[in-house]
Amino acid sequence: MDMTTRLKCLLMAIQQYKENRTATNATKLQKQVEEVSTLPSEQLLTPGQALPAECVSGLVDLAGNPNTSPALTSCIVSLLEQLACDEASREMLHSSFSLTNTLAFIIHSHSATPGEPLLLQCLRVLQKLTYNTRVFQSINYFHELITFLMTNIQSHNDELITPCLGLMANLCRDNHSVQSHIRSLDNVKAFYRTLINFLAHNNLTVVVFTLSILASLTMNEKVGEKLFDAKNIHQTFQLVFNLIVTGTDTCKYAVDLLVDLLKNSKIADYLSRYKHFSVCVSKVLGLLHSKDPESAAKVLELLLSMCRISGLRSLLCDVVFKPAAPKLRAGRRQGPDADVKESGVALVQCLSSSVDQAEARTLQALQLLHELLEEALGADSVAACVLSYVEMLLPVLLDLLRGLDSAEGDARLKKHCTRITHVTSLLLVLCAEDSTRTVVSRQVSAQLCLSQVEDLLSCCHNNSPLTCPAPQSDNSLSQVSSEALLKTLELMSKLRQQVEDMVTSFYKMLQDPRIVTPLSLAMTSHHRESVQTALSLLFEATPLPEFPALILGECIAANNAYRQREAELSVKRVAVQEFPPTRTNGSLLDASIGSIHKTVNGLADKMLNGLALQEKPKDSLVSEVINVYEQKLSAFESKESRLQDLLEAKALALSQADRLISQFRMQQAQAESEARKLGGLLKEGERRREELQCNLGNQVLEVERCKSDIEELLKHNARLQQDSEEHQTLKGAYNTLLNRLNESERLLKELQAAHISLTKQNDTLKKNHETLQLQNDRTVALVEERDEEIKSLHLNLQQKDSDIAGLRSELRAEEQKLKEKEQERRDLEETVDVLRKELDKTQQARKDASIKVSTLEQQKSQLEVKLKQKEDELNKHSSMIAMIHSLSSGKMKNESNVSL
Repeated sequence: MDMTTRLKCLLMAIQQYKENRTATNATKLQKQVEEVSTLPSEQLLTPGQALPAECVSGLVDLAGNPNTSPALTSCIVSLLEQLACDEASREMLHSSFSLTNTLAFIIHSHSATPGEPLLLQCLRVLQKLTYNTRVFQSINYFHELITFLMTNIQSHNDELITPCLGLMANLCRDNHSVQSHIRSLDNVKAFYRTLINFLAHNNLTVVVFTLSILASLTMNEKVGEKLFDAKNIHQTFQLVFNLIVTGTDTCKYAVDLLVDLLKNSKIADYLSRYKHFSVCVSKVLGLLHSKDPESAAKVLELLLSMCRISGLRSLLCDVVFKPAAPKLRAGRRQGPDADVKESGVALVQCLSSSVDQAEARTLQALQLLHELLEEALGADSVAACVLSYVEMLLPVLLDLLRGLDSAEGDARLKKHCTRITHVTSLLLVLCAEDSTRTVVSRQVSAQLCLSQVEDLLSCCHNNSPLTCPAPQSDNSLSQVSSEALLKTLELMSKLRQQVEDMVTSFYKMLQDPRIVTPLSLAMTSHHRESVQTALSLLFEATPLPEFPALILGECIAANNAYRQREAELSVKRVAVQEFPPTRTNGSLLDASIGSIHKTVNGLADKMLNGLALQEKPKDSLVSEVINVYEQKLSAFESKESRLQDLLEAKALALSQADRLISQFRMQQAQAESEARKLGGLLKEGERRREELQCNLGNQVLEVERCKSDIEELLKHNARLQQDSEEHQTLKGAYNTLLNRLNESERLLKELQAAHISLTKQNDTLKKNHETLQLQNDRTVALVEERDEEIKSLHLNLQQKDSDIAGLRSELRAEEQKLKEKEQERRDLEETVDVLRKELDKTQQARKDASIKVSTLEQQKSQLEVKLKQKEDELNKHSSMIAMIHSLSSGKMKNESNVSL
């Protein structure tokens, strides 16, 4: 059974169960859900497919319905947990299907039974769903969810504490509204005390979750300053690095915790002074050898966050670059520090993975190397280990520049162009320093750059059927390939003096008419770096004779006009969103837009082919054909834009309607449950009122009895008052006598203590006198010995003075020789300056000659084309002359025959 059939069966079972909630239908639906769970998750959450989306939406609605059986709800939640396997799927379940609201409702419904397995399952799925996702307070049952989490965290239920802490850590991270809500609660101090007690827990997962919550809530408060002060922060660093190195499930939470802590300048300074920092970073870099892309991506995310801190960036350079030199000289490990020596090699190995497997990891590794090499090359002097690392890195970078095939899909081409942009940016960093630029120029060839630019030009120019394409999004293939092309041209500009034939290739590419498309996109971009790169290339290309400056201006004007039109249409799109469309029009609009694209492309091809096949077209006929096709193209473009706007408006309104329907269903279920609760409360209130009525009669009788008892108690109280006055008088006399006795005992104890202390002082003074007498005798003997040593040192000092006088004379002679050498060095520097000026003149002449050569080549190709055209016309004329001669000769023969 294929996927479509299974999904249709699942959708039918969902509809049957919604219409008739029987045990049989529930069993059938549960069986269908279990069968669908065997399918790959990416087939159920593919954007743009209606059948899988309807199935997932129906399952989410059933899970959020309180009338659904718990067994079926648990089965549905298991399938949804299986679907939330990656970040894109989790985002789709959270935003498109409102799964977060549904799970919060289920948790609220079963909060009275915390030991139920369904509750633990929902907490686990919600923790996975909210990781790295901001949850707003507008979701249903948000405040009840926060109360439930805080209550169970402070309870003694070990099964609920860990998932509740993990979910609370996700909700609090980078979410100021949730943090403010928790701080405003009344029991927040008790909650803080519970979290601080968890720091001594034997489960490290609980400790990491607790530290993450405390870092989010108390970082800028007094509690946070005490928790993360200089005394405790080193233990936190050690715990976090141990969890990252061991590679447990909480590795990503440990990385997030350290990233959040580094946002505080004090903690970043503490980490820069952490004595085990180098060893820990080396161990963390060793995780890049693992086959798990998610762990490696989190490690690279941590290292990138460290690179944003100037104090840590230099330490990272020491760890990555300096240990890499022994690895280049030896092919095997040498001693116990082999893991440390391979720290920098792990980054190079991250770059060798394919585009499909670990694209994000490769781009992160390129960004990290960009930051580190920029720091290392920005120093006063470049270390030899950095140069060795660059030599090892360059072959891998050059391999990444190869393999661009225009026949591949757009998604793969887009990834490859993005990778080319990062690689060329890293090569530009290497070209900023003279020593590393020499290393790069030895391995980069002009042919490689030329082929790369040719491929990128074709990819950028052929992405749109028109010559001047409209500005597209930043993530479009045309935009990405344009950025990669401009970076490659900038690299050629940097290396044109060091690499052979690079100057000719560079100026040849600048005169290619296809360069107009990437330059116009970059000139109208909102990225500052793209505009600056385009301006620098334009400055180089403007003096060239064959540069298409006029076409470039027209493209820039067309891009600006398109942006203005998009801004005007955005207001209309917002207004159209208020009208919800039907679902059946989406496919029709997609089909019509596709047919319009095909028709426009076909008309353009026919027009080009028709004009190419005509041998000698007339000017009037060509202009009429062009006008007809231009009118048709403009009509199709306007129709396409209107259909595209309508499609976007209908899609947005459809998603809004789906969200409103799901919210209405949940609110309806909530209202029904609240109505049942209010009916029970009303019955309980009536029963309670009857009980209170009986109690009121009993209380009246009791009040009368109490009045008589109060009168007797008042009489007894008067008698007790008289006895109390007599007791107070006797008590005063007793206290006076007791004070006199205490004062006498105190004086006696003080006198005894003074006598004892004086006796001890007398004994101490006697012992000190004897000790001082012995020390005086020893001092006299030492003084005599010191006098003899002073005499011997005086003799040695006289000998040293004579030796110093001889050395001073030798020093004067050496200084005279040094002055002579300095004069010779000045003469050589003057000679070198003269040679440099001559070399500059030679290079300028070489540049002018290269420009003339490229211009002459262009003129030669044009003259060859014209010569071929002239030859064709000459052949035609010769054939026409022969035909005229043949006709004229035949006519003369006929006339002679007639005369005869």
